[in-house]
Amino acid sequence: MNMTAFTADQTRHHPPVRPDHEVIIVGAGISGIGAAIQLKADGVNDILILERDNDVGGTWRDNRYPGIAVDITSVTYSFSFEQNANWSRVFAPGNELYQYTRRVSSKYGIYRHIRFGVEVERAQFDTENNLWVVSLASGETLRGRHLISACGGLISPKLPDIEGLDAFEGEVIHTARWPEGLDLTGKRVAVIGTGATAVQLVPEIARQAKQLDVYQRTPIWVLKKPDRILPGWLKSLFRALPALQGGVRGITDVASETLMVLSAIYYRQAPWIVRACEKAALDNMRKQLPGRQDLWEKLSPAYGFGCKRPTFSNEYFTTFARDSVELVTTPIRRITRQGITTSDGKSRRIDVLVLATGYKTFEKGNIPSFELIGSNGVDLGQFWHDNRYQAYEGLTIPGYPNFYIMLGPYALIGTSYFKMVEGNAIHLSRCIREAHRRKATRVEIRQIVHDRYFQNIQQRQQNTVFLNHNCALSNSYYFDHHGDAPMLRPSTSVEMLWRAKHLPMDNYLFLKSKDTGAYFRPETSNRYPNHSMLQR
Repeated sequence: MNMTAFTADQTRHHPPVRPDHEVIIVGAGISGIGAAIQLKADGVNDILILERDNDVGGTWRDNRYPGIAVDITSVTYSFSFEQNANWSRVFAPGNELYQYTRRVSSKYGIYRHIRFGVEVERAQFDTENNLWVVSLASGETLRGRHLISACGGLISPKLPDIEGLDAFEGEVIHTARWPEGLDLTGKRVAVIGTGATAVQLVPEIARQAKQLDVYQRTPIWVLKKPDRILPGWLKSLFRALPALQGGVRGITDVASETLMVLSAIYYRQAPWIVRACEKAALDNMRKQLPGRQDLWEKLSPAYGFGCKRPTFSNEYFTTFARDSVELVTTPIRRITRQGITTSDGKSRRIDVLVLATGYKTFEKGNIPSFELIGSNGVDLGQFWHDNRYQAYEGLTIPGYPNFYIMLGPYALIGTSYFKMVEGNAIHLSRCIREAHRRKATRVEIRQIVHDRYFQNIQQRQQNTVFLNHNCALSNSYYFDHHGDAPMLRPSTSVEMLWRAKHLPMDNYLFLKSKDTGAYFRPETSNRYPNHSMLQR
């Protein structure tokens, strides 16, 4: 790879192009808001946020299906520096999260940095001027010294690959695009998918529909949900004594960390945690469906707890005891004009088809959601697709200077999304501030540091549930087409936050424009042999 060089003489005749903004952030969901707040707190104020929709909130703005709620306690699922004393429940409904993002954005002055209704199509690194050229769908071009992808992972709804889907004459709804005011009363409804979304949705539909058919490919682990309405006196106490709410958050953090993180990433060291969680989930199912051995067998997962994101519910299983609800485990052969035909030849008529089939996560075109051409001339999405998903601390990639991706490979901590956001925001803000201190215009993770980190990640994966507990049967979005599990970081949140605050800045190259012409590096490459976690 030859990088563009320019001499001092050329610089005199062609002065460097200055960026329109110091930092451009793509996306105004939790990631974009968190990154902007951290940057502003650290004195970086020349920020532009590009948001395709008309408000902040991201996933919590877009998802409005019945029953939507957090699946982690509300006090944990929020910014540590901005606790909310007014959650209505232990597990808050989705609209409250949406309103929370709006309130936080207003309080910290984020709205004035946002351009709404803007779609990013492409970004390319200008090696001569050390900035990103961002192309919008409108035809406009913007230049930013630093570029942050805060698009999240739940962007592109995933449609099932089923014959005849386009032929169905009734209404087809993906849970990510739920129509406002939809009334399912008296209708025959089919739900395809039994992941975390379906667990929340199915009981709500069952209360309305004349008939509900739930098509299950893979059962899900469902624990009892310790949900309660939070009384007014407790909210008042939280407002009066923020430290008390902080203490409650600490307790729920530990519980979530044990359940969602330790059970998955330290499986070899503590398999008893997984076994205990599996027993608790099976007990929850049997208590909700007493004496229904026929359903127990169908609803019991054949893969280990943690291979696929587990969830909580006190009414999901009881729904299948209704006369109007049928659990269908026979594979779907095709969708017809008026219903669904399974492989046994049986056809079921429906009026509405609901697709609870999730999102594309680590798939080309989703993370990042736009074409991103680095200094190496390679599209990042294509590189990851052809090789393996990899990023230093889940945030930075060799060959893509001045670029930070909030939800990169192995970035997500299994507890709260907010923790990952806070950690990555601290990390990237340190990089940008260090560039200012050194008067550098280019920041890039050293290849050797990245490679060493990625190798460590792969070694750590050897202890996880993903390699040790029959995950091939889970059909989990945790896994990519390489057979890796790049969604979750094999680390605790404590370690992640410590590293974000203390990792040496000398792990990065900091270069000035005049230096980049002499700077040469091999093209970004994948140095690790292919392997598949699903084949272990």
